[in-house]
Order: sequence, then structure tokens, then C-alpha cells
Amino acid sequence: MDEAMLRADCARCEGLCCVGLAFDRSELFAYDKPAGIACRHLTSCGACSIHDDLAARGFAGCMRYDCFGAGQRVCQEMFPGRSWRESAGVARAMFDALRAMRQVHELLLLLREAGSLRLSPHEQERRTALLLALQPAGGWTQHGLRAFEIGSFRQDVRAFLASLRAATAMQPP
Repeated sequence: MDEAMLRADCARCEGLCCVGLAFDRSELFAYDKPAGIACRHLTSCGACSIHDDLAARGFAGCMRYDCFGAGQRVCQEMFPGRSWRESAGVARAMFDALRAMRQVHELLLLLREAGSLRLSPHEQERRTALLLALQPAGGWTQHGLRAFEIGSFRQDVRAFLASLRAATAMQPP
């Protein structure tokens, strides 16, 4: 698993989080924005016009958000050459894919961290199987991501991680 794949690279994204996600006016966001509506600070080329001044302008939530590389993966691998600006249908598909891919990337990060533990051969085998399920050989497709049962898979990962409590207790400080 390529570590860079799990880091956000906004330059390779279409501003999916700035459009597809909602936020409520609070100490983290200066105004209410429903999902599917572009943030007023998103430029036509997909960049944030206040990126260098987010906190001072009331957008600390943007600074805290991390897609873990899901945004660029959706744009570059699942929708290459496409944009949410094309049509409502493409936008909806891309935003749905972002939400699902972010969950996939969260689980990949957790399993990657688990690999730093001293795992038994059985635990390592289980971890590898979970990682493989999150990285289909041909890559993710819209259909494959929609069909993937992320909720039940998340439960499998949680159960695996919970089973590692003994391994973490035995790790040297």
C-alpha cells in the first residue's frame, strides 16, 4: 500500500469536499452550507480562495478535515477527466464515491497502523486479507464501491483491531 495514496493532495482533486459535504455555522465554519452546493470560497479551478487564511476567516473545520487521499482517488481513478460540474448525476456519483472512499481510506490507515505491531502469523494473515478486500485488484469502480458493504466490513475491521489489544499491551514503550 502506497502511503502517499492515503494523504490528501488537493491539487489532484476537484474540490469534492468543498462541494459534496455540508457544514453548519459554528466555531468551525463561518456559514451554513448544504451538501451539493459549492463553498463560496471555491474557485472555478477547484482551489480555495482563502486557504492561507482559513482559521482567521472562520473555517477552522476545513483545516481539520482530512479526506485521507479519497478526493484525489475518486477524481483521478474513478472519474478521470470528469468533473462534478458536468451534471447533477455526475456530481451525485462523485460525492457519494467521496464519502465511501474516505471510509475505505480510514480503514486502510487503521490497518496500516496495525501492521506496526508484533502480530502473530494468524493476525498478520487476517490483516492482509482485510487490506486486500479494501484494495481490489482492478481498482475501485463506481459499481464496486457502491456494492461494497462498508458498514459490515467496518465491523470486521473493528473486531480485528479489538482482538489486537493483547498485542498492544505487550509492545515495549
